[in-house]
Amino acid sequence: MTATRRTFARCLALLPALLLVAAPAPARDGKALAQAGIATAHPLATAAGQEMLAAGGNAFDAAVAISATLAVVEPFASGLGGGAFWLLHEARSGRQVFVDAREVAPGAATPGMYLDAAGNPVPGSTLTGPLAAGIPGQPAGLVHLAKRYGKLPLGQLLAPAIRHAEEGVAVTRGMVLGLQFRQSAARQSPEFAARFYPGGRPLAEGELLRQPELAATLRRLVRGGFDGYYRGETARLLVDGVRSSGGIWTQDDLAAYRVVEREPVRAVVGGVTVVSAPPPSAGGIALVNTLNMLSGFDRPALDPATRAHLNIEVLRRAFRDRAMLLGDPDFVSIPVARLLSPDYAAGQATTIRLDRATPSDGLAGPGTTVAGGPQTTHFSVIDRAGNRVAGTLSINTFYGAAFMPPGTGVILNNEMDDFVIKPGVANGFALVGTDANAIAPGKRMLSSMAPTFLESPRGVAVLGTPGGSRIISMVLLATLAWIDGAEAPAMVALKRYHHQYQPDVVAFETGAFSDADQAALRTLGHRLEASARPYGNMQVVTWDRATGKVEAASDPRGGGDVTVY
Repeated sequence: MTATRRTFARCLALLPALLLVAAPAPARDGKALAQAGIATAHPLATAAGQEMLAAGGNAFDAAVAISATLAVVEPFASGLGGGAFWLLHEARSGRQVFVDAREVAPGAATPGMYLDAAGNPVPGSTLTGPLAAGIPGQPAGLVHLAKRYGKLPLGQLLAPAIRHAEEGVAVTRGMVLGLQFRQSAARQSPEFAARFYPGGRPLAEGELLRQPELAATLRRLVRGGFDGYYRGETARLLVDGVRSSGGIWTQDDLAAYRVVEREPVRAVVGGVTVVSAPPPSAGGIALVNTLNMLSGFDRPALDPATRAHLNIEVLRRAFRDRAMLLGDPDFVSIPVARLLSPDYAAGQATTIRLDRATPSDGLAGPGTTVAGGPQTTHFSVIDRAGNRVAGTLSINTFYGAAFMPPGTGVILNNEMDDFVIKPGVANGFALVGTDANAIAPGKRMLSSMAPTFLESPRGVAVLGTPGGSRIISMVLLATLAWIDGAEAPAMVALKRYHHQYQPDVVAFETGAFSDADQAALRTLGHRLEASARPYGNMQVVTWDRATGKVEAASDPRGGGDVTVY
């Protein structure tokens, strides 16, 4: 039997278990969860999570197995060279915590490191090659989750990822798209090119991708825990590979990395408790701020075009605050209480006119110069005890920095692009900022990732998505849909549109607006720009308090998979 057939045989062997409805388990509020649910961006990642739950593990064990498997099967979106945020809910205690495994700037990083002698950005320097890479956080996060919250040993949790790395996985359409996008960049990394462009051509859909060096790195992580990646053989290989190609990492940078547990952003808006990502992500603050602004309007009474106009205007203001005020809370003072305040939102809402768009240039803040596109991944899990995880993982753009240190199988991130390299100069997602998000040694770069819980008398929703700066608008639209009564499949299939303050453009998917709505929005003063292709890959799991029913849904735009059992 071939490796590919063995892989799918294991997945098929799990299917009978997916059809079983387990005995109800008590949740903290006395209700019962008749089922557990998993939604991920790849069937093998979903199967890995289900395998851990079937072995007696909890949602946190499943999260580790899913995260590690996604690093193997979606190498264009996340991996051991990147970072992650996990939002956790412990059912027994009710405790909620945000696990921050975001990358950090190397110790030798400086604010002007990507500028030329004239003070202008060096094209591509934040996107390609080892100088673009921050110190990875995801491996430390996997160890942290397993030790502090899981029930199963790390070796068992990483076994599916190791198996798929050794035996191989089928190349997907998403992999191929990313390889086409990064083909010119691959020339500067022989290891990356040899693995993903054999004979000089990109891998084709359906081919078998084996990653033996990555499997060996995962095995060292199992044997040594934190030290198995951040010290010893893996650390030596990483640093040697980075420095030999112009990077600035040191052994001390790796050894000094630490996972940080933070209090999530929490707010009650219209009877719904929103729990989401705190800084160094802008996701949670922006989500709560936009919902607070919207709460002052009678949305159901508005026609579709005016509702869209209103959503665009609150996003414009939330992204303006993101650009001006947000960064790593360990380095800059952020007025979190003010930004989450309903009074602050009410003040912002007074500047919104329903008959006219507000030009972004009329809101004080930095300008912008360029545009770009996304790559990340997300998963959602609820177990039968009521534990839940929303996990968003990233190496930033397709295949990160397109650089692989020899002997590691690890694709490095290009998250340094998420810093502000110069005020008024946009990053790869057209996001602008100020010195609050300037580069500094050991600093975490600002993110838009927004793993989120929604809680109300109706039930619970666990959601998130990749998509760069568009994450915030996608999560907002899905949240509004859930508040209005939508089920998980409708939330992930919802047509999307986006505004982010600068550039002053409304990007929208085909079908998001009718012709009449487009005309109405243009009349209001909005500049519309149709997206070349659908975007995002949202993963949602919901729990109905009244019935105990769990529902999981994976974005039809992606190649994801769900299980409810």
